[in-house]
Formats: sequence, structure tokens, C-alpha cells
Amino acid sequence: MRINFDSIKPIYAQVAEAIEDDIVTGKLKEGEAAYSQLILSREFAINPATAAKGINQLVSKGILEKQRGLSMIVAAGAREKLLNERINTEVWQIAESLVDSAIKVGLNKENVIEKITKLYEGRNTNE
Repeated sequence: MRINFDSIKPIYAQVAEAIEDDIVTGKLKEGEAAYSQLILSREFAINPATAAKGINQLVSKGILEKQRGLSMIVAAGAREKLLNERINTEVWQIAESLVDSAIKVGLNKENVIEKITKLYEGRNTNE
């Protein structure tokens, strides 16, 4: 997990995004304890209140939940919820932008699909 102190994105939002990334990639699993605000504040050298704000953002989204007597845990269904959110926002927005740009420069659908296929096959180690 990394924080970019030069980014215009607030630090608490970067903390929340870093935790989300660890859930999506499987580093943090559903039902397991998430990072505490003290661990996050030490790791990133940030104010514990800033770390808490990032954690609370995820609690309000239903990604993390408080478990009595323990720290925050990753909520059931959190990974699927995050994957769907990212597909519906990031991936489709990028796809729309790509199609718009390709049309503007005169690429046909086959050229775009061919290029995406090559990039995907070169980067996806699961195939």
C-alpha cells in the first residue's frame, strides 16, 4: 500500500482505496481483521484520525464492519461489491473513452479489438 502525498486526492480517500485494493486482490479476505487505524497511521506516517476517516468511509459503504471486541473486519460480500463497483465505474468509463477516441481518429472496431486483445494477452497471466 502506498500513499501519494503530492496527489490532489485526499489522504483518507487514498487509505480507503488502498484497503479496497487489498480486498480486491485477496490480500485481505472477507471475515478477516482489516488494518487498524494505528497500523495505518504508523505505516503511512499519517494522523490516526486521517486513517480512521478512510476506515469509516469503508464502513459506511458496507466494505468493513465493526466486530465487537475485535478490530474492523472485511464484511461478507465486500470483494464482490468492490469488483462490481469498479467494473461499473472504472472499466466502463475507460471503455467509453477508448471508443470515443478511436472513432475520432478513424480506427475501426476490428483495429481496436485487435489492439485490446494483444494488450490483454500480454498482461493477463491467468490465460
